[in-house]
Amino acid sequence: MSRSAHPAGPRHADVLPEGHYSAPPTDLNALDAKVWSRTTTRTPEGVLSMGGIEVTRLAEEFGTPAYFVDEADFRARCRAWRDAFGTDADVFYAGKAFLSRAVVRWLHEEGLNLDVCSGGELATALGAGMPAERIAFHGNNKSEEEIERAVAAGVGRIVLDSFQEIVRVSHIAERLGRRQPVQIRVTVGVEAHTHEFIATAHEDQKFGIALAGGQAAEAVRRALKLDGIELIGIHSHIGSQIFDMAGFEVSARRVVQLLAEVRDEHGVELPEIDLGGGLGIAYTSDDDPREPHEIAKALNEIVTRECAAANLRTPRISVEPGRAIVGPTAFTLYEVGTIKPLEGLRTYVSVDGGMSDNIRTALYDAEYTVALVSRRSDAEPMLVRVVGKHCESGDIVVRDAFLPADLAPGDLIAVPATGAYCRSMASNYNHALRPPVVAVDDGAARVIVRRETEEDLLRLDVG
Repeated sequence: MSRSAHPAGPRHADVLPEGHYSAPPTDLNALDAKVWSRTTTRTPEGVLSMGGIEVTRLAEEFGTPAYFVDEADFRARCRAWRDAFGTDADVFYAGKAFLSRAVVRWLHEEGLNLDVCSGGELATALGAGMPAERIAFHGNNKSEEEIERAVAAGVGRIVLDSFQEIVRVSHIAERLGRRQPVQIRVTVGVEAHTHEFIATAHEDQKFGIALAGGQAAEAVRRALKLDGIELIGIHSHIGSQIFDMAGFEVSARRVVQLLAEVRDEHGVELPEIDLGGGLGIAYTSDDDPREPHEIAKALNEIVTRECAAANLRTPRISVEPGRAIVGPTAFTLYEVGTIKPLEGLRTYVSVDGGMSDNIRTALYDAEYTVALVSRRSDAEPMLVRVVGKHCESGDIVVRDAFLPADLAPGDLIAVPATGAYCRSMASNYNHALRPPVVAVDDGAARVIVRRETEEDLLRLDVG
């Protein structure tokens, strides 16, 4: 559903039509396993526990707001993706979802590769010990300094995003005495999000080189002529939060068609294709994501079938799950501050965080669920909007959900499925201090990204 927009942000207290939101759950204390991480349970008293540690203890030790990541769940999801695709394919974790040195070590230990898209992400990856040959470097406007660092480090691939970048990477690699493996990112005219995809006229975006009009074919011609780069494949990315494989089928068909054209014109069969990421997760009980083994089976069948039809050898497949790995492994813990009932509308529940730790609701109209986690309650459900403490009417964390009617200031509530993009896109709006990220595993908890302090803010303010 599209909502009217105000120049200053989403409208304050926009009234939803009757029946727009789902009916309240039969049990507000129940935890949907699709939405919460694998070691998250409730004690008999109703207190949420992750990795064997109750949230009341976590809040006391680490404060709120804070992100808590289920390390065992993260590692298990890495293994599930690695095992689903096997040794004949590559799984690159999309670092933009959430990256830290601890995460890099987990990926390394679990056998996944890493996709980065900035100098800072590359520095984190290299600094935490990820072998450079297992790193892919993305981005639509990489600086010369970033490219030089990536080439000098020996990254496994650079994904070229423009005609200028083809030349730029080749010149830098030649100057450094290297021959840099590259892929060309193509725009295949497919856009996919959630349950929908559209298969035409989506070249109007900043990423990639369009198949339409022969631009991608021309990019291949130019890349094959340059000595500083080795063209190893074609890259495609079609969207985000995708549940339906139909968009990937259309995309793969168009990429394979390009591979066939490259063979026919140049006598070269490129050995790799990267079908990108964007695989969806469950933010609410209404979402129904596919398991890694289902995705792997579907993608392998699609590519094998299309290559057979084009009389091509099947290339090595790469995928880039980010959200699909880290998203479900974390929740954000808040303390309730003020509670403001609006007669005939809903109750506004204000927490000690907000859009500075989760911009996705305001930015994308993203949907989340929320639960009271510091105690059990058998009170009647009340329709709530969970909002933050920022001076912004669009400062909404959960647009519409149900919490117990006896909710009180000081209660702890948690928003699940916040592992992806929440900390990565966190800000200091209103000079808020960005929350810590705490890894929880088998009865132990440790900070992997510390909470910011006022000293951190003032240290950067040199004026």
